[in-house]
Amino acid sequence: MRYAVRRVTSSPTAWALVLATAAAIAAARLSSAGPDATAENAKKLVKSMSDYLASQKVIAFDFDTNLEVVSRQGQKVGLASSGSLTLNRPDKIRADRKGGFANVEFVSDGKTMTLLGKDANLYAQVAAPGTIDQVVDELRDKYHRPVPAADLLMSNVYDQLISQVTDAKDLGSGVIGGVECDHVAFRTKDVDWQLWIAQGNRRYPCRYAITSTQVAGAPQYTIDIKGWRTGSEVGTDRFTANVPPDAKKLTPGDLRDFDDLPGIFAIKKGNGGH
Repeated sequence: MRYAVRRVTSSPTAWALVLATAAAIAAARLSSAGPDATAENAKKLVKSMSDYLASQKVIAFDFDTNLEVVSRQGQKVGLASSGSLTLNRPDKIRADRKGGFANVEFVSDGKTMTLLGKDANLYAQVAAPGTIDQVVDELRDKYHRPVPAADLLMSNVYDQLISQVTDAKDLGSGVIGGVECDHVAFRTKDVDWQLWIAQGNRRYPCRYAITSTQVAGAPQYTIDIKGWRTGSEVGTDRFTANVPPDAKKLTPGDLRDFDDLPGIFAIKKGNGGH
């Protein structure tokens, strides 16, 4: 009988009951919070993080990401990747990311932006003079290649994040990777997002989670940040792309397939369409 109990409590169904109970407790906690005070405090915590990030000229960190997507059969699964990012304000940035369906490198040295698909041995380069803000915007809006944690790299993170917020909550403390954090949650028309901000003088983001509430299945993107380094803690980076001599050069628009999801995955629209 003891063996049977252990099997039941470790089953997915048993975990579903545990998660449902935890969700109910969390919902009760949220509903009991005073909306005005917690909203203002949540925004102040984000402002303190934004001010800290803006004051750092050189930043580097490692990260793990999880992108929850919905299959054509309606099953939600997570696609995990890891990587690293280094920036030197105002105009230099490098990001590397490797996952099950991607092994990519992005470098902008203040003059040229390079996108490299390592497994596909494909790359593209384009003139990109301008600040990190401008390069990140161009990469996302023109080439549909968002940089990991892009919202957290801008020169004014607070304005970037808060401008469309309709609801804000201070959820107290949480611990990410052994670091005690302030946990805040926000809502906009299209997404819910959460931040866990390291407590103390180094107010860096430890976790950033974005949920697409207007998409069926509410897919979520989460990035965990670790190995946070600034200033002299960051090694010298020449921000030079490591393009193999035999790599094939394409236009940035032609790189759209070099890290696409496999065909079984699709985003389902809220009205049930595909």
